[in-house]
Amino acid sequence: MFELYALRYAHRDASVRGEHFYGHDPGALDPFPIDYYVWVAVGEAGVVLVDAGFTRQTAERRGDRHYLRSPVDTLAALGVAPAQVGHVVLTHLHYDHTGHLRDLPAARIVLQRAELAFWTGPHAHRGAYPHLAEPDDLAYLVRENLTGRVRQLDGDHELLPGLSVHHVGGHTPGMQVVRVRTARGDAVVASDASHFYANIEADRPYGIVDHLPAMYDAFDRVRALAGSPELIVAGHDPLVLERFPAVPGLEGYAVRIG
Repeated sequence: MFELYALRYAHRDASVRGEHFYGHDPGALDPFPIDYYVWVAVGEAGVVLVDAGFTRQTAERRGDRHYLRSPVDTLAALGVAPAQVGHVVLTHLHYDHTGHLRDLPAARIVLQRAELAFWTGPHAHRGAYPHLAEPDDLAYLVRENLTGRVRQLDGDHELLPGLSVHHVGGHTPGMQVVRVRTARGDAVVASDASHFYANIEADRPYGIVDHLPAMYDAFDRVRALAGSPELIVAGHDPLVLERFPAVPGLEGYAVRIG
């Protein structure tokens, strides 16, 4: 059993609806703000961080992203020191999920083999792909792989009793979601398998697509894994702050999912 939290570390107002839905959208230019989160599961079996966000330096370089505070600082406010994080699950390797790995040197890094293979393979330099990743973060991950710190999975895996990862693909080749057993039931950190609740609830995939049928299949898988629809956690939706209760003293930064 785990306590699961979503930690909000950045926000972006300058986004529009058309960025976030695949295909034609008649309201494409309507404002559609986006939040950035990492998630932490805390239990007797260990502490698992899901994704590593991006750093303040990355936010400044990319522009129009309002960096609120380091997720590592919010972890500390929850009583979790960096050395206590035993695993970091990387749902995928886009820039907003890989930034703070260096701040968690004791953690084992867990990702899908297909994800690392893509970003170190022959297509990662083409088209818009380079913009989606941080080269220094990828280089760090490759170096840490040589130390044995990186665990590459092929499909679903129970990482700890009550916490499992599930390969869904769709958004990226190695996209994975995380199921966490809580007192409320099985919660699913969808991450970018569903950026917004409007993606999964309206069956409308996100605009960045690796394989469209797999994105639809990912919606089905997330629904099947979750104990109830209320325990699905969208990856970037400001509504996360409304659907789950705030942690006292960390309003706007952390909510308790279960």
